[in-house]
Amino acid sequence: MSTYLKIKDLHKTFYPHGQPLKVLEGIDLEIEKGEIFGIIGFSGAGKSTLARCINGLEKPDSGSVELGGTDILSLSNKEILNKRHKIGMIFQNFNLFDCLSVYKNIAYPLEIAGIPKSEIKKRVLETAELVGLTDKLKAHPGALSGGQKQRVGIARAIVTNPDFIISDEATSALDPQTTIQILDLLKEINRKQGITILMITHELDAIRYSCKRMAVLEEGRITESGSVRDIFENPHSKTGELFARVFLLMQNVELTHGGGI
Repeated sequence: MSTYLKIKDLHKTFYPHGQPLKVLEGIDLEIEKGEIFGIIGFSGAGKSTLARCINGLEKPDSGSVELGGTDILSLSNKEILNKRHKIGMIFQNFNLFDCLSVYKNIAYPLEIAGIPKSEIKKRVLETAELVGLTDKLKAHPGALSGGQKQRVGIARAIVTNPDFIISDEATSALDPQTTIQILDLLKEINRKQGITILMITHELDAIRYSCKRMAVLEEGRITESGSVRDIFENPHSKTGELFARVFLLMQNVELTHGGGI
């Protein structure tokens, strides 16, 4: 496989109340084209800031972000906007327009991109069928379950035919059964369309279920990366060790409950 995302020595500092706060400190990361790659870390590790630097919503202090061979940081504002149309974003809180129907929510990125109405209709209907929302196109978000809302969010992210999707805590607000359904949907989209997916989360099971490779983000640094299995079985960072410990506890609970039934 070829490298799709390549991040080199990425730094980002914010200045709350005039005081420097280093959020990203020398991030190095490579993601292969067509894979689902996981980044795991606790709250405050810098996960969302990293996502915003990748899609051009935040400008880092230094470093480079190459996406599909294009240096994002060298682009003009207009070029970044065009590039962003090829990056799908899925959010924890869905980010839907409550006043718009499901159809209009999915169509929104196509409308602002100036796509003809006939093409918009074709793409929305095809995408709604893929994510299982054909019968909900006239409904509004307020009438949907959490899982259905996230399906709308996923549909909106892929309707532009992106090359890359960033899933930023996409299942954190969902119950376990719905989480599995959403992860299965993302895996199906990855398999059918070959879209590269970056899954950013603090949820252990989401990484275990969806990814073969992962990285651990700790206090603005990638402290280790490699296969999911290797990191869980032989962690080399504080965060990795904590997640591995939780993993073992969960296994023991499963075995205990399984033995008692």
